[in-house]
Amino acid sequence: LPLRQEAEAALAAYREDLDSYIDRNAILCSCQPVRWGFYPSPLSDYSLPMVLIREDIRRIAGELLTIGFAGPTVDAELRSLVKEFKPLGLILFARNIESIEQVRELNRELKALRPEAPLMLSVDQEGGRVERLVEPATTWPPMRTLGHIDDVNLTYRVGVALAHELRALNFDLDYAPVLDVDSNPKNPVIGDRSFSNHPGTVAKHGTALIKGLQDNGIAACGKHFPGHGDTDTDSHLALPKVEHELRRLETTEWVPFEAAVKAGVASIMTAHVVVSCLDEEHPATLSPRAMQPLRKELGFEGLLISDDLEMKAVADHYSTEEMCERGLLSGVEQFLVCKEPERVMHAYEAIVKLVESKRIKHEVLEDAAKSVKVFRDRWNHPMNSAEPLSPWSAHDSLKEEIFLRLKAGS
Repeated sequence: LPLRQEAEAALAAYREDLDSYIDRNAILCSCQPVRWGFYPSPLSDYSLPMVLIREDIRRIAGELLTIGFAGPTVDAELRSLVKEFKPLGLILFARNIESIEQVRELNRELKALRPEAPLMLSVDQEGGRVERLVEPATTWPPMRTLGHIDDVNLTYRVGVALAHELRALNFDLDYAPVLDVDSNPKNPVIGDRSFSNHPGTVAKHGTALIKGLQDNGIAACGKHFPGHGDTDTDSHLALPKVEHELRRLETTEWVPFEAAVKAGVASIMTAHVVVSCLDEEHPATLSPRAMQPLRKELGFEGLLISDDLEMKAVADHYSTEEMCERGLLSGVEQFLVCKEPERVMHAYEAIVKLVESKRIKHEVLEDAAKSVKVFRDRWNHPMNSAEPLSPWSAHDSLKEEIFLRLKAGS
């Protein structure tokens, strides 16, 4: 009898633990908790309860992806990708944009693909040589121009104007500003995308642009942590290295990121760059040691986004599964896959496999899902048809003011 009582007590405790686990996962996926008609013993088959958990894993795996697509229309392949993998959102490039009227209609259609949880729509609209929108949207000068004029109110106004145009077109997230300090004249990829070669100037203008965007409904994304400014290699083509000591990073590369964190930047993008003093072997996107300072030292609490997984800096050295595993362990909560449908599928399947095989703990996936939910709830917008497309004459006047002040040297 004592043995039977002990066994019943153990079974009751096991049932309580299982209920708690189901409740926790139900909260995570915003659904009602499920109560099974029976509870298996600790030694019996777990397959039935794991059906719910496996569906959660697959759903969250999709939410950790933002994907690109091929052309200026919603074709059958894109519909299939969205339906099958249920990504958090889509990123648009020049190949997707023919005119302002076309992209607004395209984004309306993209939002309508999943009206119950609209896709988050994002774009690289920095100004200068990294702009995806076409006229009559404003073609802004590079951010170096604003850093040279050095009027943070002017930079804020540019952020406001950018946000108004992006919201009118149903975008939610702008991958801007560049927070890299342009300290290497031989850098082929940053250059005038950066506000300055001085960390304080980058910090104050980066935060001004962030506030201009975010005060007007567009999530900003500071890039590329832990710093891509002092490299002489383009990470789209090869794997760059930064050889500085930690003290240099703290006093130069990280100054703008720390300011952006204090300003409440919604998201930060990782750099596919090896920072030797943090990790001699792996690029920062895939290195827990390289990404740890962002959370622990700088106090960042927003969404951590990888740079594109198709870039040669990482794609030439790691499989998609390795990138997803190391990325998750490094704190990445959103993987960009900007072009190839096959890699989208591989990334999705890799995340599911990594969690189901316990190479990635459930807690890691849950933490990422919570961060995605906070970001989506704050910055995702339903389809917008109220914001007028044009005229944006005030933005033309602002652009003219920038050029006049640059010419005048102020």
